Amino acid sequence: MIEHPPGASVTPRVSVVVATDRGGPYLAEALESIDRQTFREVETILVDDGSKAPDALRAITDQFPDVRVLRQQNAGVSVARNYGVSVSKGDLLVFLDDDDRWEPERLARQVTALDADPGAVLSYCGMRTIDADGHELLAADQRQVRDVHEVLRRTTGIILPNVMIRRETFLRIGGFHPSFRRAQDLDLVLKAALEGDFLFIDETLVDYRFHGANNTRRHRELCRSIDHVVRLHLWNARERGRDDLVPDYEASLAANDRFAAWSSARAARRLLAERRPGPALGELAWAARFAPGAPVSWVRQRLGRAGSRSTTD
Repeated sequence: MIEHPPGASVTPRVSVVVATDRGGPYLAEALESIDRQTFREVETILVDDGSKAPDALRAITDQFPDVRVLRQQNAGVSVARNYGVSVSKGDLLVFLDDDDRWEPERLARQVTALDADPGAVLSYCGMRTIDADGHELLAADQRQVRDVHEVLRRTTGIILPNVMIRRETFLRIGGFHPSFRRAQDLDLVLKAALEGDFLFIDETLVDYRFHGANNTRRHRELCRSIDHVVRLHLWNARERGRDDLVPDYEASLAANDRFAAWSSARAARRLLAERRPGPALGELAWAARFAPGAPVSWVRQRLGRAGSRSTTD
């Protein structure tokens, strides 16, 4: 591993870890959004996970002298993030993807929330989805979870881009599983949920970028990874006698099945529009194999929501 000297020294409260193996067209904007933070007790550590063009990546990071750049052989994003944490100093940890960006008050709001509630282990904020040009695709829809069960059921969007976690919690739960290249943030959130409360900042402070090179567009691999992670947690709950958590993980698996079916249907529509009926049928066939119970699960979910509305009316 090669370490480049850090920029200006700071005494950080917050450590920001950026892991990348590409740099890409959005990295400068991502790093600039850290520079624009109103909260200044921050260190930024960028881990170059074996990029094929390190000089091009360095040309970007050289524009930000306070960014500490580390380089390792390609080992995956989980290992890269854990490496960044291992050399960091802040008692609060945040992870920025190389194509996302933040509002200037993001860190300040989440630090304030965690400082006000020492028993909370994690905070998360509103996060909208933007396209490659920065235009809004989906408005933020996160909300405050009531308890651990809502976290495990994944009833709202708590994922790495909008999370701030205490260092002591991160270390206690073992950080990112080094074998997971997808859904490693879900594994982290599910583990953290068993450690303490989550706090929600009801402001849209993070822009999550959805574009052609974005890993989450590989929906088959993502769905398989989510299924794998949740089943591991389900097995662990049963082994530890936590029968109260089993329905939560089962509900999360059902939600993943619905997501798989929806993603494949969307992909099939796109392929049909491109006059590619063979691959479109392939998408639908995969969804039928992976999530055969998705239609029934969707109906049950709809009926459950309708019942909840009628009860409150």
